[in-house]
Amino acid sequence: MIKNGQPRIVIIGGGTGLPVLLRGLKQYPVDITAIVTVADDGGSSGRLRDDMHIPPPGDIRNVLAALSDVEPLIEKMFQHRFNTSNELSGHSLGNLILAAMTSITGNFVHAIQEMSKVLNVRGKVLPAANQSVVLHAEMEDGTIVSGESKIPFSGKRIKRVFLTPENIRPLPETIQAIRQADMIIIGPGSLYTSILPNLLVPELGDEVCRSKGKKVYICNLMTQAGETHDFTASDHVKAIYEHMKCSFIDTILVNNEDIPSHIQKRYKEELAQPVRYDLQKLYELGLEVVYGKIVSLDNGVIRHDTKKVAEILYSLLLDETKKRINA
Repeated sequence: MIKNGQPRIVIIGGGTGLPVLLRGLKQYPVDITAIVTVADDGGSSGRLRDDMHIPPPGDIRNVLAALSDVEPLIEKMFQHRFNTSNELSGHSLGNLILAAMTSITGNFVHAIQEMSKVLNVRGKVLPAANQSVVLHAEMEDGTIVSGESKIPFSGKRIKRVFLTPENIRPLPETIQAIRQADMIIIGPGSLYTSILPNLLVPELGDEVCRSKGKKVYICNLMTQAGETHDFTASDHVKAIYEHMKCSFIDTILVNNEDIPSHIQKRYKEELAQPVRYDLQKLYELGLEVVYGKIVSLDNGVIRHDTKKVAEILYSLLLDETKKRINA
């Protein structure tokens, strides 16, 4: 299970949460595989997806940048977003490079592999599928909203999400990474639009359920309007279980640091509030609950503290590998 003396970690997610976590974890002696959602259909990614019929590159781009080991200026260039009055407006250079590389190689995964070499990426970055997928949400009133970018703005409560087409296949490398993982980390990220689109890929989610690796869910710090309004920590876990039809999470990492009232007030205007960790219900779900002061405030924006979260995860990983060695 351990390659070159390094424990193997698989991290599943998307959006802004995944790159934040990876920047901390790449500082540790671990073998990282990041599995990234391909359900994004907004902004530059959505335009390239529609124009070139390729999987959306945006989340992949952010993960590549987070795991890269290049001069800061090179990363800044890769992440540069054009602000012009023509068709380049809104596109990031990294998205365009990934689109061009896909066109050259004829394969999105090969494009990611080539860019990983150029950026000297520490670890492996894999899309959840080597094709675009469409995320749909069935609301509690029975209506269907299609498109990852549209779901949070429906103004209705989500009952379930699902993917099309039906014949989505995960990459063999993804399945192998999950099977070999010492630890699988879910999140952080938007529950319905970043986390579940990965786990709902047929076979991929089944492999996560079957995996013998320790499975850790990093709970979101704040609820999200249009997705998890008024959700507690256990509500997040239950939603995952309902979609997966299996209970597979071993450990949940929750924040126990107070968020300043003036920050809470600003988030309240966005109908967001701190996620309550309802201990008793988490214990009833059979979860190990790990607490931490894991909040980072960057210009008034709440994020997970990448260093603290990585430190906690690495400690859990060491404990897990010791148990296996002694078993």
